[in-house]
Amino acid sequence: MRLNPSNPADLQRKTQKVQLAVARRAHELFEARGREHGHDREDWLRAESELLCPVSVSMSESEDRISVRANVVGFDETELEVSIEPSCVTILGRKEASDTKAKVGEIEQTGSHPGQILEVVDLAAEVLPEHAVVEWQAGVLKFELPTAARKKIETAA
Repeated sequence: MRLNPSNPADLQRKTQKVQLAVARRAHELFEARGREHGHDREDWLRAESELLCPVSVSMSESEDRISVRANVVGFDETELEVSIEPSCVTILGRKEASDTKAKVGEIEQTGSHPGQILEVVDLAAEVLPEHAVVEWQAGVLKFELPTAARKKIETAA
């Protein structure tokens, strides 16, 4: 299924809310440790792991395009928003309920996991967002991003 990218400015406002929630949780962890300094990164990573689903991303580059694949299993296309800028791709996903049920054999397990995705992928070259193609298929977001013409530098011999 093809996805239409969102306006980067609109998506940025939504991503700021998620980043603020992570910052608040990291500060709560700092407070819970008695305000002991030196664990900022640890607090931030723990807050992210509590609030956000991990996303594995792969990228390949050819002469005229960059291909990005993001594993967003558990999210369908209606729960995802993406934006494409010349130097990065942003993926935001949100599930309404964060409780999941999985059957293992005949035993039903219920667990809580983060119901959000926030992933910003920096690109190796500038792309043309207006010519990008984004598809969601079986839990994978696929981006085909044509690159902008690269300037050739001539050297005097």
